[in-house]
Amino acid sequence: MKRIPITIILFLAGMTLFSQDMSFYTSEYMRSDGTFAERLAVLETVRNSGVTGIGEFYHNALRFLLLRVPDIRTRTEQEAAERSAVILCQGLGTERYSAASTDVWQVAVTFDVARDATDGNAMQSALIALGQIGANEFVPQIVQRLSNFNTQYITNPETRRRVQMAVVGCISALEALQDIRGYRPVFFASVGTYDPSIREIAANALLNIAEDPADVLIAIIQDPSIDPNVKLTAWREMLKTDAPNSSKARVAAAALATSYNYSTNNRNYQMALSEMRKSAIDTIRQFGVTDSSVYVNLEKAYASNFVNSAPDYDEIMLALNALAAIRTTEAVELLHKFLRELHGRRRSGPWGNKERQLFEWVISCIGVTGTQSAEIIILLTTIQRTEAYTSQEQNMAANALRSLGAR
Repeated sequence: MKRIPITIILFLAGMTLFSQDMSFYTSEYMRSDGTFAERLAVLETVRNSGVTGIGEFYHNALRFLLLRVPDIRTRTEQEAAERSAVILCQGLGTERYSAASTDVWQVAVTFDVARDATDGNAMQSALIALGQIGANEFVPQIVQRLSNFNTQYITNPETRRRVQMAVVGCISALEALQDIRGYRPVFFASVGTYDPSIREIAANALLNIAEDPADVLIAIIQDPSIDPNVKLTAWREMLKTDAPNSSKARVAAAALATSYNYSTNNRNYQMALSEMRKSAIDTIRQFGVTDSSVYVNLEKAYASNFVNSAPDYDEIMLALNALAAIRTTEAVELLHKFLRELHGRRRSGPWGNKERQLFEWVISCIGVTGTQSAEIIILLTTIQRTEAYTSQEQNMAANALRSLGAR
């Protein structure tokens, strides 16, 4: 007796879907003599019906598919199996059917893009589904897969296409699972060698993975093997987050320290470090100090430029403004130290345009602090009365004293 075409059978049985009685489709799908193409036709009918609440059907069908994978003999069967896996993973993801997590992960392994015969759709769909069903137990495996992809440099266009499909799946899963362990590999995907569209997907996912990735980004910024352009990107990512101000201040302290600790003659790297340093200093101005290394490095920002034949005045001003805003005992003492040094130069030289400019800034910043330090008030009074200073400079000292409430 000739087999009735499966499309006719499915058409006649279509009404059973609306009652969610999947027994007919289950038995038809799991026929021992069924082909991969016939099973795919069953799944396409179920998918196209739009029926919901059938997570168990999808799960049973997926387990049956995985059992039949060793039977694949031809490219046509391989393609039908992959298309079936896509439908099943998408269905399980839509149903949020968490009981299927182990079998969904097995799809990612079975149809791994490392195997030349696979297209990439099945692996991507499985990874996306893992995120949708909340399979946090597989975060380490997904992290490892994405980390491995990030280290590859692929030139073959077809291989690159397939790998990037899997990369998108990894990113989607880690974004949905919102586990801090996923932040680092997704960050490196955003700065990797992938196509711009893939990097953009990774960059957009970062904000959803973790609200406060401070510890992860500090490790990246401090890692001596990572180039400054990537460090700068990591710092910028921190500024985009909704993390507490204290966390941003912590990362700022690390960024400022690293900007001085990383030694390089590469001009591009130097520019990246300078930009990171200035931004970090301004962040410290806004959010304060988290550890004493900040004071050491703010002093360095001022002092290293003071002795430089081509000083970066923007950096000096940022450092002084930060100290004025912080207003801690240590910050005020540094401003006092800078003013003492300038006072000594005014008496014995040299005293040029640079010294005049810094004198004006330092005195102005001291006035902002509101300090009641007797030593600072005495020094400002001395400057006001010392004939070595111009009347304009003396007036600057007098203005600072008035700002401090001293006469």
